[in-house]
Amino acid sequence: MKSSTTQLTAHLAGETTTLATCWKVTRRDGEVFGFTDHDFDLTVDGQLYEARTGYTRSAVHTIANLAVDNLDIESALDSETLNAADLRAGVWDGAEVEIFLVNWSALSQGKIILKRGTIGQVDLKDTVFKAELRGLTQALSQQIVELYTPDCRADLGDSRCKVDLAVLTVVGRVTAATDRYGFTDASRTEAEGYWDGGLVTWTGGANVGRKMEVQTFASGAFSLFLPMPGEIAIGDTYSLHPGCDKSFDSCRDRYANALNFRGEPHVPGSDKVLTYPDQK
Repeated sequence: MKSSTTQLTAHLAGETTTLATCWKVTRRDGEVFGFTDHDFDLTVDGQLYEARTGYTRSAVHTIANLAVDNLDIESALDSETLNAADLRAGVWDGAEVEIFLVNWSALSQGKIILKRGTIGQVDLKDTVFKAELRGLTQALSQQIVELYTPDCRADLGDSRCKVDLAVLTVVGRVTAATDRYGFTDASRTEAEGYWDGGLVTWTGGANVGRKMEVQTFASGAFSLFLPMPGEIAIGDTYSLHPGCDKSFDSCRDRYANALNFRGEPHVPGSDKVLTYPDQK
């Protein structure tokens, strides 16, 4: 059940209405942004809601049986605060969203909250983006306990793994740029595959501060899992640490860290579970 003030309820019951939809987005870095489908900016509870980024949304669908309820929001990238580079880089991923109705001709009447949730999958096409808004019940579908796995459940260098990444990290500079997926650093002479699964952190250039995993490495050439939001250019600087395939052999042989391995390498697989007695 939605709640509203007496004045706004009376306005909704009238023959004509002056309603506008607003959505308030709070990113994980604490930055707050407001957008509206009205034809001029609105200020609600001290927050500015920009009209120049007008959007369209699918129907607001609420489910009572705890199933995940989603809706899609589509908008043009015509705001300085909402650009393609940040969307590709995941800056808006997981941001909290609140969608509500107001009477734009009498904002003092309050608001009716339609939906709360978080931003999920974002699709980009030319100058338009489409974002999925996941309902609050999305959190109930997340795995919150660990399962037995033959591979390590820790991440290389975290508090459980305890490998010191500082001694494994190197710095470099791009000597040739292929595209946003790849680049070459001629000074890197490690063996083929040495940096596979590693993490590049850009310290200079258009992608400064961004991170991306390495898919393959050979003869100084890096291929990334996903494209960087900005162009990679000759002279861009980066730091890099190796990856881990999370196998017990790598933990023991490459990092001498078997004591902190967070998996069960000898747990039986599904083939063992599905076996049955055979008289032969």
